[in-house]
Formats: sequence, structure tokens, C-alpha cells
Amino acid sequence: MSITTSTTGTASTGTRGEPVNPGNPAVENTDAGTGAAGGGAGNADTLALLERGRDLSTPVLRAAVSRLAAPMDTVAAYHFGWIDAQGNPADGDGGKAVRPALALLSAEAAGAAAEVGIPGAVAVELVHNFSLLHDDLMDGDEQRRHRDTVWKVHGPALAILVGDALFALANEVLLELGTVEAGRATRRLTTASRKLIDGQAQDISYEHRERVSVEECLEMEGNKTGALLACSVSIGAVLGGADDRTADKLEEYGYHLGLAFQAVDDLLGIWGDPESTGKQTWSDLRQRKKSLPVVAALAAGGPACEELARLLAADAKSNDFENFSEEEFAHRAALIEAAGGRQWTADEARRQHAIAIRALDEVDMPQRVREQLVALADFVVVRKR
Repeated sequence: MSITTSTTGTASTGTRGEPVNPGNPAVENTDAGTGAAGGGAGNADTLALLERGRDLSTPVLRAAVSRLAAPMDTVAAYHFGWIDAQGNPADGDGGKAVRPALALLSAEAAGAAAEVGIPGAVAVELVHNFSLLHDDLMDGDEQRRHRDTVWKVHGPALAILVGDALFALANEVLLELGTVEAGRATRRLTTASRKLIDGQAQDISYEHRERVSVEECLEMEGNKTGALLACSVSIGAVLGGADDRTADKLEEYGYHLGLAFQAVDDLLGIWGDPESTGKQTWSDLRQRKKSLPVVAALAAGGPACEELARLLAADAKSNDFENFSEEEFAHRAALIEAAGGRQWTADEARRQHAIAIRALDEVDMPQRVREQLVALADFVVVRKR
């Protein structure tokens, strides 16, 4: 398979394999972006939406976590950044809160008050963090949000148990509403959760294969990231009484937004600044992930593609992979870029963003809500972490 890109030859790179002047709106938060993500007042409005989602959902989220038996309650509190490793109150980074913000906006898209979407916001946040706890353990990630991960601090067993508990809580938070709409919302959440787990299984299996197609990678990322974002932007609407057609169209927006989100995540997983991402340099390369930049580069053909394929095949058989030098990872990143994988992924992020925005045209909603959903989509594609 051949991937057409706008990159030819070997890119001019900096000390970490990054272009000297990348000009890439998919990863650089500059005024080159459009809409809310481009900076200024629009960006402030988007951050206010995220803050609203966090402020309205966090008290209910804390109440749900407090139901857990000790020590799971404190381990979960550490994961969410509410306490430090010694149990002292903390004001840690709780993440971007994109999913809660989408859940509240989706309630408003259905003509309901934002508060109607709070149980949905909490439920999707619980499922999301269930997946993070398990993913960190499976991937061997020692850092998340600039702190040691739960399995590193409290051990693998508690990381697994707390993740399981958060998953159960998510369904409990919805079902205890006792309404028909809550039952519909729970069905969407459980379907999204199953797809998320499917995606994680695909991701792990791909790490042990020499080649993965672009189509397989997009399917995996649609499951792993797109499904839960799709649920996030429909669950509030369902709780607000929206019909299935409206919910399905909102899910279409969320699914393609999820693919855009993951494409940017894949770029950051290789070229992201550790001070912004909270992860190691070359994080995805260290884990041998077949992310979009890698699979696009391997499908592109040409000298850089061939050298990259040879190196990755040798890496898969290496017993000394963890001791690779920074220069060796930087060389692989430079080959991915020279083969066009970085540019193709940035272009794909923008393409998926455009598809997501078009889906909103088929939903009858207040103009203000549509503009805010567009602004959040812009934020997802133009970010540094």
C-alpha cells in the first residue's frame, strides 16, 4: 500500500528529530489554528467549557469514588490527583476533562439543561479512568500527568482492582437514576466500553506484529478512543430525552473527533515535549506501538520506509530494547518523519476533524451549542498534551 504525503526526502530536524520549523497545526498551539483553538478569546472560551465540565462533574465524581472500600477509595483519589502518594490533599492535574464537557454540551444540544448531563459526564469519566489505570499497567507507563502512575505507587493488583471498581461505578451512577433514559444511556456506555476494550486488545496484539495496515490502525483507534468520545457526546442528549437519530448523529461527531484526538495523541507520543505530555521522550517508540505515524511511514515506500522497516523488525527480536540510547529512538523518529508518517498523521487529524464538524450539520441544536462543539473540536486537534 502506498501513502501519499507532502513530505519528500529527509526533513530538517532539531535535536529530538523535530522539524526546525514544523508549522503543524495538529500539534502546535499557535495562531495558525482556526476557531477556538487558534488562541485569544476563543481559546479562553474553550477552556471555560472544560472548566465547567470539571466543576460540575467533580463533586459527583468524588461522591461516587467515596463509595469504594478502603484502600481503593484513596488509591482512586490519588489517581484523580485529589491526594498525593502520602494521602495529603493535592491539586493535581486531573486531565483535560474533554469528555465531561462534551456530555454537558450534548444535554444542551437536546434542549435540556447542562446539569441533566452530569451523571453521563461522571459515567464516561469513570470508564475513561478505568481504561487509563489498566493501560498504564499493561503499557508499563511509570508517569501520567507528571506523577507516578497508580501501579508504580500502589502496585499492579490495586491498579487492576480500582480500575474494575471505577467501571462498575460508571454503570451504577447511571442506573440509579431509575429512568428509561438512564437505561438507554447505559446501553450506549456499555457498548462503547466493550469497543474500548476491543481497541486495547488490538493495540497490544499489534505491538508483536512487524506490519499493521493503516486501515487496521484506524479501526483500532476508532475503538480505543473514538467509541468513548462518541458516547460522551451522545449520553447527555439521551439523558435529556433526545431520540436515537439525534444521539447517533452526535455519536458520529464524537467518533471522528476521537480519531482526530488519537491522531494528535500519536504525534505527541513520538514528538511531544515531556514537560507538556507528562510522559517519557519517544514514549510510543519505547513501547513499540504501531501508531498512525509508524504505520503510515511503513506503508509509504522509499528508502526511509525500508530502513525503518528493517530496524523495527530487528527491534521486535531484541532482548535489549529497553537499553536503547536516546539517539537510537531519535533516529527512528527521524525516519518516520522522512517517510512522511508525521505529515500524513497531521493531515489525517485535520481530515477527521472536518468529518466531525460536518456531522453537526445534521443535528437541530441551538447555534451557541454548535459553536461550542466546534470550538472543542478545534481544541482537540490543536494541543500540546
